Amino acid sequence: MQLTKRLAPFRADFTASLVVFLVAVPLCVGVAVASGVPAELGLVTGIVGGLLTGLLPGSSLQVSGPAAGLTVLVFEAVKEYGIGALGALVLAAGALQLAMGALKLGRWFRAISVAVVQGMLAGIGLVLIAGQLYALADAKAPGSGLANIGALPQLFTATVRSGPALAALAIGVSTIAVLVLWPRWRRAARVLPAPLAAVALATVAVWVLDLPVDRVQVSGLLDAIQPPGLSDIGRLTEVGVIGTVLAFALIASAESLFSAAAVDRLHDGPRTNYDKELMAQGAGNAVCGILGALPMTAVIVRSAANVQAGAKTKASRVLHGVWLLVFAAAFPAALGVVPIAALAGVLVHAGCKLIPLRELRPLWREHRGEAVVLFVTALSIVLINMFEGVLIGLLLAVAKTAWETSHIHLEIDDPKDGGPVHVRVLGNATFLRLPKLLDQLEALPADREVDLDLSGLRHLDHACGAALTNWAEQHQRNLRTQELVA
Repeated sequence: MQLTKRLAPFRADFTASLVVFLVAVPLCVGVAVASGVPAELGLVTGIVGGLLTGLLPGSSLQVSGPAAGLTVLVFEAVKEYGIGALGALVLAAGALQLAMGALKLGRWFRAISVAVVQGMLAGIGLVLIAGQLYALADAKAPGSGLANIGALPQLFTATVRSGPALAALAIGVSTIAVLVLWPRWRRAARVLPAPLAAVALATVAVWVLDLPVDRVQVSGLLDAIQPPGLSDIGRLTEVGVIGTVLAFALIASAESLFSAAAVDRLHDGPRTNYDKELMAQGAGNAVCGILGALPMTAVIVRSAANVQAGAKTKASRVLHGVWLLVFAAAFPAALGVVPIAALAGVLVHAGCKLIPLRELRPLWREHRGEAVVLFVTALSIVLINMFEGVLIGLLLAVAKTAWETSHIHLEIDDPKDGGPVHVRVLGNATFLRLPKLLDQLEALPADREVDLDLSGLRHLDHACGAALTNWAEQHQRNLRTQELVA
């Protein structure tokens, strides 16, 4: 009886690990292909996320691997610096995460505006969808997010005129349809996760109908691994490379820690230690960098599947890494039959889920400023790039917070007997409210004494202090002048 009780958690973790493995395979491969690297590197990142990060302390049930949220950034980095430099970028990002965790900065990521994070994910989702629409039709995307969106009319025209492109599009659209409809068939969804079912059905359809569509290119696990060389590591001193490393580290950390907060709400087990989780993610990314693989984050899709499958301990995520390793080592040729359009369909579906459509309307009604931050962040990512778009969002969120907290109010007591006007200033006097403050003061009677009381201020910055002093001196000069004239 006692042995059965002891084995019960392991049985739950074993079953959950198989579910997570089945969810992870198509996502790992799809993210790698969309990032412009060999498909096997996505599996390598998933293996490291399971076997290494899964063993380390931090969060007990969330699962790490390559994430759709970094696909756009990785693609741009590989295009700009080459696949050889990818390992150096990921290694440096992992080292930065380790340093941030050691300095106990993990908890500070919880202070990042939710609107910025949602805007970041929405922007990533839009750029990801725009790029993968080309892969749906076996076409090559022009490049940046804005260029991809601008060339969509040409893509439509070219696809309509091409039989193979239409065949690929049919496979991709059918994959998306299965992803949407499969979870509604609950009995089947318990046995086979939607991503694997969709890719498997698409692969069978291509094989049975002998469709002329592009398939994943397979190079072998060992051949795909490309550790960074000394020349690649030497490029870490370049300004552009440093910006990319910062983007990798900050975005991966934010996504992982926000995922941890979401996963904690799904179970009753131990809560996440954010600093330790940040170090675990850093260690995983450092190893992925040494292997020349993709950067990793905690992935909410896999983590939710892990919890919902009944996982009890971190053994489930470690075992999922074991299954990925066995699959990558024993069945690499299985990837070569998978149509790229099907993987593109998986990523288009993932991109749509990154856009918080259900939350936009209530957010606009209740917190319009937060909605503006979300829209501007997403739009900036689409129009400029990932790193600068997030910076713009953060700066806007800080400016919005500063504006909202710098409330100022004037209580004016104007006695009817012609005595001095008593003005009490309340709130936070910052330069942001200075125009309004001066307008109200200048509207006071110029021929009356004014008693200005600043004792109700919680904060008075230098700009407001200087402006109030200048106004008081000017008001006294004007008053004396009027008294002389009178």
